[in-house]
Amino acid sequence: MSRAPAIAGLALGDALPALGPLTGADGHTYSLESFADAAALVLVFVSNGCPTVRLYEQRLSDLGERYGDRGVQVLLVNANNAYLSPVDTYEEMVERARRTALRFPYVKDDDGTLARTCGAVCTPHAFAFDEERRLRYRGRIDDSRTGRRVTRDDLGHALADMLAGRRVRVPETAPFGCAIVW
Repeated sequence: MSRAPAIAGLALGDALPALGPLTGADGHTYSLESFADAAALVLVFVSNGCPTVRLYEQRLSDLGERYGDRGVQVLLVNANNAYLSPVDTYEEMVERARRTALRFPYVKDDDGTLARTCGAVCTPHAFAFDEERRLRYRGRIDDSRTGRRVTRDDLGHALADMLAGRRVRVPETAPFGCAIVW
């Protein structure tokens, strides 16, 4: 079991503060109220250029299919500074959303406020909030960078615990991937 190092940001059990407005690659504007009906809200910090994120696209899509009918909403968040990482401009996000299999809202956190609030350090980095929008899990999606030998579906297990009304058995794991470009 991999435990995460201490990360600044929300502590487990903290409420997600007001979210947004954040502009989505689909042209819509999102806020916390946009997801009021979701039984769980999962923020996954991603970036366009990170090879680890690209390797997780299908696994995230599968997770959405497994839990979408149970009221889980996934929100992809790009917090990279587009000036320092030109592949993370809003225009590049729109293009990526158009060509990817992911069917989740994909929003731009222009100034990194949401990422800093949550304590996101890399892409991908997942944060799962319960129906009351309290943080119940943060960390990696699973334990395999490539997807070839997944032995622990960390985010999936956390969601299963949350939806069953149980305490999340492993509420925090060490994320891995590309550093967020501030």
